[in-house]
Amino acid sequence: MLAETSLSIWGWGSLGIVLFLITFGPFAIFYFAFYILCFVGGGFVVTLLFGKNNSEKYLEQCEHSFLPCTSVGIPKCIEEMKCEARPIKIDRRLTGANIIDEPLQQVIQFSLRDYVQYWYYTLSDDESFLLEIRKALQYALVQFSARSKETDWQPYFTTRLVDDFGTHLRVFRKAQQRIAEKGDQMKDQAEELVDTFFEVEVEMEKEVCRDLVCTSPKDEEGFLRDLCEVLLYILLPPGDFQNKIMRYFVREILSRGILLPLINQLSDPDYINQYVIWTIRDSNCNYEAFMNIIKLSDNIGELEAVKDKASEELQYLRSLDTAGDDINTIKNQINSLLYVVKVCDSRIQRLQSGKEIDTVKLAANFGKLCTVPLDHILVDNVALQFFMDYMQQTGGQAHLFFWMTVEGYRVTAQQQLEVLQSRQKDGKHQTNQTKGLLRAAAVGVYEQYLSEKASPRVNIDDNLVAKLAETLNHEDPTPEIFDDIQRKVYDLMLRDERFYPSFKQNVLYVRMLAELDMLKDPSFRGSDDGEGESFNGSPTGSINLSLDDLSNVTSDETVQLHAYISDTGVCNDHGKTYALYAITVHRRNASSEETWKTYRRYSDFHDFHMRITEQFENLANILKLPGKKTFNNMDREFLEKRKKDLNAYLQLLLNPEMMKASPALAHYVYDFLENKAYSKGKGDFARKVPPLIQKTYSDPEHCRVAAPIDDNVDDNIPLRVMLLLMDEVFDLKERNQWLRRNIKNLLQQLIRATYGDTINRKIVDHVDWMTSPEQVADAVKRFRDAFWPNGILAETVPRRDKAIRMRTRVAGKTKLLEVMPDELKHIIGAETTRKGILRVFEMFQHSQLNKRMVYVFLERFLETLFPQNKFHELFNKLHSRSKQMQRYKQRLHSTQAPSLQKR
Repeated sequence: MLAETSLSIWGWGSLGIVLFLITFGPFAIFYFAFYILCFVGGGFVVTLLFGKNNSEKYLEQCEHSFLPCTSVGIPKCIEEMKCEARPIKIDRRLTGANIIDEPLQQVIQFSLRDYVQYWYYTLSDDESFLLEIRKALQYALVQFSARSKETDWQPYFTTRLVDDFGTHLRVFRKAQQRIAEKGDQMKDQAEELVDTFFEVEVEMEKEVCRDLVCTSPKDEEGFLRDLCEVLLYILLPPGDFQNKIMRYFVREILSRGILLPLINQLSDPDYINQYVIWTIRDSNCNYEAFMNIIKLSDNIGELEAVKDKASEELQYLRSLDTAGDDINTIKNQINSLLYVVKVCDSRIQRLQSGKEIDTVKLAANFGKLCTVPLDHILVDNVALQFFMDYMQQTGGQAHLFFWMTVEGYRVTAQQQLEVLQSRQKDGKHQTNQTKGLLRAAAVGVYEQYLSEKASPRVNIDDNLVAKLAETLNHEDPTPEIFDDIQRKVYDLMLRDERFYPSFKQNVLYVRMLAELDMLKDPSFRGSDDGEGESFNGSPTGSINLSLDDLSNVTSDETVQLHAYISDTGVCNDHGKTYALYAITVHRRNASSEETWKTYRRYSDFHDFHMRITEQFENLANILKLPGKKTFNNMDREFLEKRKKDLNAYLQLLLNPEMMKASPALAHYVYDFLENKAYSKGKGDFARKVPPLIQKTYSDPEHCRVAAPIDDNVDDNIPLRVMLLLMDEVFDLKERNQWLRRNIKNLLQQLIRATYGDTINRKIVDHVDWMTSPEQVADAVKRFRDAFWPNGILAETVPRRDKAIRMRTRVAGKTKLLEVMPDELKHIIGAETTRKGILRVFEMFQHSQLNKRMVYVFLERFLETLFPQNKFHELFNKLHSRSKQMQRYKQRLHSTQAPSLQKR
């Protein structure tokens, strides 16, 4: 039944479809589907529109009847947002001192106004964000102020700042020396100087180099961002620091808005030069000092700027229509300006041609040098040090030291006798004690210089020496007891060709005249243009170059000396056993050749080593004598090893470069190697007992300034500071040690006479005054007025014209040279004073180097302020990407690798 029904349905359905297709065609089915789709779509649209409208009307009628009530918080929040902002109350207390808080609040207000508000109000009118930033800044300032009050600033200002400045100057001086050694091979001296400076810095600091921060603006900004973020971490509460948006805003304001412009300004050489001129504004420029600067200048830009200004002034003066007395004044001014233009032209031509004053021209002018009498040399500290150096080179230092010792003895004896006479008048009797002291002093002078045991001994008439010995044995010593011998020694130094007459022909004499400011510039005695104008000024830098060349010709290079230990053996003398070394010596000169053997014990070597290292302190770092051995020191194997070590010692000692560096050393070496019994200069006790304080042989030039400082200065802050600065500024460590001791004694006397024992207290009081609320408030006000004059953000100052900047440099150098007291020139020498002052001034003419010094001061400041936060390690990490540091580590690794492989 079901099968028949389904068959009929399919049959009738198929019949209907066939008839439909025959009637309407093959596309009728598509039209039919389209009609159905349009019908359904239209019905859906009508239903949607009609239902939506009816639903909205229905919901409006019954929303209060069927929906729950809205929460009260939302409309209340909307109402408060629509209301006007209420005035914000801020606690304006920051440091506890109102005079500091007021300008600080203004700085905060100006910073937010100019760095945040001008763009923030275009996004929102809500004040809460600005309020939170202000609260964060104030909280940080409160924490900073609390740390500052707990810090002892006296060591920072009296020790660390001075040490950092002295170290910076030492690095600059060594960089200049390396540049000078390279000669004319550089293309850009300024760029080469900066690279060399940071190369020396990493050698000295060993752990850090600031080349990237000082030379790359991108790295500098990154360094300041990192530093500010660390400070915010320390000073802000944890909740505020975790707010990244606010932290980044504050960091950018501090780093790019405040610190970076401030550091750029402090590092600008032109700004420093203007500040120097403003600081010394009370002194008037001296014409002679100005002309000295022109002659000393090696910068063509400076000379051209001065020349252009002088030519401009000449045109103005020539255009004036004057009469009477004014004509003479204007003529004098015109002549002075013409001379300035001429000097500038001459100096520019010499610099452009590379033709400095050569050695031959300088040597030709030696005959025209001023003559300084010997008696004047002996009483002038500056001149005496050069004569002392010369006498040591010629082996005649015993005569000079004897003369100086006798002078000191005479003064002391006269004072003691005057005191004795005054006490005798008062009824006090100490005659025997005073005479005993004088006798001991006189005998000491005799034993040290005149006796047969003296080494070196003053060679003088034996009759006078015998007469003096007789007087010392039978009579009381008087202040005039050495007068006859002293007079003979003076005549010997004056007339003997080895001493004063030869000294006047030596390069040291020319250097002495330069230090005494008695050397005229040969280039102005007869300049290239044929005119012989002269100017009694200081020697130029070209003279110093020539002197350096001449100094290499003073040593006698015709004598060649060779020696080696050919054999060793053991001797027995009266029950004492000792080793003896046979030394074969060859001496050759242009006309003859000699060979001989001499025999020395190890104790002779030891005594000789002690003697020369005392006379030549620089040898102590170079020569190393093999050490002693108490037991089994006669063993054959040990003797062979010692023979080998002593041979190496002799070869290093006889190296031509060593003898050339210390000409006076040859006298001691000849005496030691002569075929005669060696006369020991040290007693057995002095040779056997080691020194109480062992010397350290670290190179002081490759360490920080404060590292090798002797603290034995009576804990005197000003003496330490003055000695440190004078050592670095005027390079006193390279000078005669006798002069340095005199300078130290003079400074001690000056300090004690001026302030006595209260000077340290005065310095501490001055540091307290510098950190007082009044001075801090004054510094904040100056900062505010510099950045926001009259409450308006200062515009970027346009860079001044190059000619103006160059003339400012000349004016700054002139002011510095003029302000130097004449007493300083008399103590250390005029040329040394000029070189030191100009070196310091030149150091400030490189913005990258100035930045380095500013960052060093900033780092030391933060290390002092936050001693527990390990800022030293942090700065080492921040500077770890330094290129110079990486090169230094590579060089260090390459030098250590061979030694490790040998091990």
